[in-house]
Amino acid sequence: MSQTAPPNTATPNLGLSQAAARRLTEILAAEGNPGQMLRITVSGGGCSGFKYAFELSAEVGPDDKVFEHHGVKVVTDSASLDILDGSEIDYSNDLMAAAFTVRNPNATATCGCGTSFAV
Repeated sequence: MSQTAPPNTATPNLGLSQAAARRLTEILAAEGNPGQMLRITVSGGGCSGFKYAFELSAEVGPDDKVFEHHGVKVVTDSASLDILDGSEIDYSNDLMAAAFTVRNPNATATCGCGTSFAV
């Protein structure tokens, strides 16, 4: 028997690591907003041409795609998804920094500070 996907839910091509899902769950619980999602967008800027932006969101727009991994939802717009396709959002916490990062197979170069990229 086949199942129909809910509206605005896409076949996963934007991943989320278990570490990122755990950290996002902690953040949402601390803020008292467990129903929110992680929104990632790509915009022009930075020294390499594009940059990522992360925010918490409860809204899903008509042009958005929603992905669910490890019980956590990630949302992005279709223009950003064109650049993010096949990427995985991760979370690392080491001596240098604690941050969400994006492993993007479409990025051809990144800047020295790691905040912008080229495709």
